[in-house]
Amino acid sequence: MEGKKTPLNVVKVGGAVVEDPRSLDSLLQQFAALSGRKVLVHGGGRRATDIARRLGIESVMVGGRRVTDPEMLKVVTMVYGGLINKDVVAKLQARGVNAIGLTGADMDVIRSHRRPTTRMVLEDGMERDVDFGFVGDVDRADAQALDALIGKGMTPVVAPLTHDGEGNMLNTNADTIASTVACALAPLYDVTLTFCFEKRGVLENPDCDDSVIKRIDKTLYSQLKASHIVAGGMIPKLDNAFQALDRGVGRVVITSAGNVDGSMGTTICP
Repeated sequence: MEGKKTPLNVVKVGGAVVEDPRSLDSLLQQFAALSGRKVLVHGGGRRATDIARRLGIESVMVGGRRVTDPEMLKVVTMVYGGLINKDVVAKLQARGVNAIGLTGADMDVIRSHRRPTTRMVLEDGMERDVDFGFVGDVDRADAQALDALIGKGMTPVVAPLTHDGEGNMLNTNADTIASTVACALAPLYDVTLTFCFEKRGVLENPDCDDSVIKRIDKTLYSQLKASHIVAGGMIPKLDNAFQALDRGVGRVVITSAGNVDGSMGTTICP
């Protein structure tokens, strides 16, 4: 009989939480208290937008996604891989967590390819070709490299940056990175993937924080999208959640920064 796998938590924290010192401190305190092995993946888009503005660099968003030209790539590399990542690592070290900050380029942990020009229906209802620039679509994550760190008692803290193997950094969706890391580690561990953001979970009524939908399966998800209850940035988050379950992740929860252990929020069901 195959032995029971060791539990591992992959927690993704969104940019809105990263921007709020109280929310971030609460999340990191709870993350530090999680027993066993764990990985933290963070966003930081709002901080990148703010610093780009201060530097006189325009932030261009299309369909909720950041267009990353060469100048914006410099900003996100500095902000995600430097400012935010090292701040989180330092705060975890202060809480007794032996954290190590990574981008996808470090140890070749996450390899991506540059997103091709994409045909999209834009806000004005017209279809156009969109070049997102230096944005990466993930090809693979190196589970053995991550496991080597985890096995030595380290906690990887992964920034939303990958590389293409040809010397280029690529701006990459943090939800996708979290799902990719969770899936890569699923053959080795019993993985719980938790997406933490500013709401308590997936809401039936966006204006009511108490309207958390406790369980979502694929049938309900289709209904929620058709009725526009689920829209915008929640769609890729849920897409990543279902893909993770399909690829062996044991449990996926979408919840607030105050419930890192996944005891509350929305559970995604296969």
